[in-house]
Amino acid sequence: MLESEIQKYKELILETSGVNPKKCMVCGKCSGTCPNYDSMEYHPHQFVQMVENGEIEPLLKSKSIYTCLSCFACLERCPRQVEPAKLIDAVRTVVERERGPLHLDPVQVPEKLDEETPQQLLMSAFRKYRK
Repeated sequence: MLESEIQKYKELILETSGVNPKKCMVCGKCSGTCPNYDSMEYHPHQFVQMVENGEIEPLLKSKSIYTCLSCFACLERCPRQVEPAKLIDAVRTVVERERGPLHLDPVQVPEKLDEETPQQLLMSAFRKYRK
């Protein structure tokens, strides 16, 4: 990936998230409180540092962007209010928008979903992944 592309992605991610990764002091409290820590390739504090350092390409290919629960536990523990979950969501949004419109088709949703699955979750997914 060219340096200009990396810079473009970094600016887009920072604009979309509204997060200032320079505030991060790499204490790791966000990662320590993450309920999905063991499932993530890159942990919240690493994610923030990678965006700050322009290491965007591995993040765009990472499965960690889908592993984040968006529970904001990382924000609750952060002494500087950096909001790693917003950065992760911004990267996920960039990746999904590059895939193109309408890549989540209702026909793809399994007929039998868990009875406990809230309808709001499904509607949110359709709104988010149809842009």
